[in-house]
Formats: sequence, C-alpha cells, structure tokens
Amino acid sequence: MKNFILLLIALAFISSTYAQVKNQGVFVKPKSEYYEANKKAVEEFNKKPAQDSKAFKVDFTGLDLPKLKSEFKYEWHNDPINQGMTGTCWDFSTTSFFESEIYRINKKKIKLSEIYTAYWEYVEKARRFVQERGNSAFAEGSEGNAVKRIWKQYGVVPASAYSGMLPGQKVHDHSKLIDEMNSYLQGLKTSNAWNEEEALSTIKSILNHYLDVPPTKCTYEGKEFTPKEFLDKVVNLKLDDYIDIISLMEKPYYTKMMYNVPDNWWLDSSYYNVPLDEYMSIIKNAIRKGYTMAIGGDVSEPGIESHVKVAMIPTFDIPSEYIDENAREFRFVNKTTTDDHGIHLVGYLNKNGKDWYLIKDSGAGAYNVEDKGYYYYSEDYVKLKIVDFCVHKDMVEDILKKFK
Repeated sequence: MKNFILLLIALAFISSTYAQVKNQGVFVKPKSEYYEANKKAVEEFNKKPAQDSKAFKVDFTGLDLPKLKSEFKYEWHNDPINQGMTGTCWDFSTTSFFESEIYRINKKKIKLSEIYTAYWEYVEKARRFVQERGNSAFAEGSEGNAVKRIWKQYGVVPASAYSGMLPGQKVHDHSKLIDEMNSYLQGLKTSNAWNEEEALSTIKSILNHYLDVPPTKCTYEGKEFTPKEFLDKVVNLKLDDYIDIISLMEKPYYTKMMYNVPDNWWLDSSYYNVPLDEYMSIIKNAIRKGYTMAIGGDVSEPGIESHVKVAMIPTFDIPSEYIDENAREFRFVNKTTTDDHGIHLVGYLNKNGKDWYLIKDSGAGAYNVEDKGYYYYSEDYVKLKIVDFCVHKDMVEDILKKFK
C-alpha cells in the first residue's frame, strides 16, 4: 500500500512538472519562397519580348501653339471632371454644356449628376434591345442629344444626390457593369426570352449593384424635389431650344438628317444639315457672343498630343487651304473620321489670324499635364474632324428659316 501511494505521488509530481502547453493560433501571410522563385523563372522564360510600340505624331518642336488656358477668352463652366474607365463622354460633355447654359440664362452655378443620366440611358438601350429582339446596339457610347431625351423622361439630379460610385470608389469604372449587362442580354437572345418587364428588372438590379440605386428625390438649397421637379424648377432650361447641327454632303443641305453612326442607336433624325462654311460661321459667332457648344467628332489623329494639349491638322495630312466639305466627307465615308468623343467648347483665341478653341474634355488624355481637363483645338481641326455640335437656337435662327 505504501508503495502504491508513493507511485501516485511520483505520478502527480511528473504531471505537474511536465504539464502540456496549450498552442495558440495566429494569422500569417503564407510563404513559399522556393515555389515563388520557380514561378518567376518560368514566367520570365515564357515572357515574350516587349514590343517597342510607337505612335506616328506631329513633331511639335518649334511650332507657335497655345500653351495655357489663360490665353483664351472663355465662358463660365464647372471644373473638368474625368469620366474614368467609362465610355460616357457624350454624357459628361453635354451635361457640362447644359451647366454652362444654366449659368448663362439663369445665373446659377449647379453641378449635375452625369451618371444619373447614364443609368437611365442604359435602361433605355436595354429596352430597345429587347423590343428589337437583339437587333439594336448595346454599348457605353451614345450621342450628346441623348441627354435631353433622358432628362425629359426621367429628370435630373444634382451631383451631390447621386455620384454613381460606391463607398470608397474614387474612379468611375463601367467595364464589369457593361460586361455583365451584355452577357445577360446576349443570353436573352440565345434563349429567345423576350419578357421586357423581367429583362429591365434584371438590368436595373445589375446597375444598382455597380452604380447604386438612383434617387427618386433630392434636396437642393434646403428644398426637396423629384428629379423631374428639379429639372423644371431648378435647372429651368427649355430643352427644345437646343439644336444639333451637322455638315455632311450625303444629304441635301437645309434638311434634317439622321446621323448614321452606331452611337445614334435610337436612329435620331433631328440633325440640321448645313454647308460647311455656315457650320464654321455658327461656331465662330456663337463662342464670341458667350454661347458654348457641346461638340463631337474624331480624336484619333497624328495632330493630337495630350502632353502638348493640342489638336491640329498637319500639312502632311492636308494643307489648310484644301480643307473643304469634300475633304471632310471623304474622311467620314472612309471612316477615318468617326464619332470618337464628345467634348465641350468653352472659349476661343485668335492667333495669327486663325481661331483656336478651348476644349473642356472628360477623357483621360486631358489630365496628363496642366491645364488638366483641357485641350486647345485649331480651327482647321474643328473644320475637318468635328462632325456635329449642339447650340442654343438663338445662334441659328436665320439659318433655321432656310429649312423646309
């Protein structure tokens, strides 16, 4: 018995002396140095040699060009805003134009939401896609006059009420949004499931996920408005007073025509077609009288350089004296002039007997260097490559009398 008690005492001593230590868990970053080294070696071996890609551009060295925004006489406009990774230049440029018009007419400085308009334009594109059984364009692009069409239908809200960005998001990005909506719509085409109500409900749920839900009410200067009330009572513009001007030889001058490009997906035929000399005369006259314009055209030329902030037509393309309606039409027909980009013409400078125009631009290139958000377009560039513009009807009353 005594030996048994001694054994128990010994076991208790050993247990207390060698008690099991409890392990603790921590979060650590996984490491696999050897595997990562192997992976890097494989990637380097398989990597294709970098291509020395270069763009053919004008040599701007020594040219007498505008260098600063301050050289221009310009009208009031809100500060430039970048459209981010989206194809919504049509929206940013035309919204900016209408903001300037609000100030010109009503002396109010208002910042409006571009993405509210884009949201509903996506919905209307999807509606048309379903109604046309998939035989309608669905993409980010549109034409500037889509803005007033959407406003008439859905109203508009101030930027403070709807940014179209999620918490923490700093840059607009519609890439995943467009991919998901397109994938869904193409699926409808494959399945032949053309239930419009169901389709638009799904499209809105996708938009809500990426852009947030658009407001049905907004507050401005302490008062509450629906989007349509905000349009009527605060924005207070007569949208039918804004005229889209074009100059193309394919249709008779002084008649209305359809702008036959993919971004005119709803086949709008309200463009007033005028001779090129009158087209340029309207622009020159309007900006000198304090009227800005939303303009659109081609921006893929060797005479455009974002770091010089200039858009010009080089003589190796076509000398200035040969820029006429034939040269303009030739480029539109062979598709070297397209409706790439929408921008806002806000000012002018007469330099060496020719006009230069101050352009407010929401595209990325305009933000590479100071003055951020601007370009300087030569008169020749506008004459050859800018296909259409929108201006208040006051600037075209005499010309409108020529239309049947």
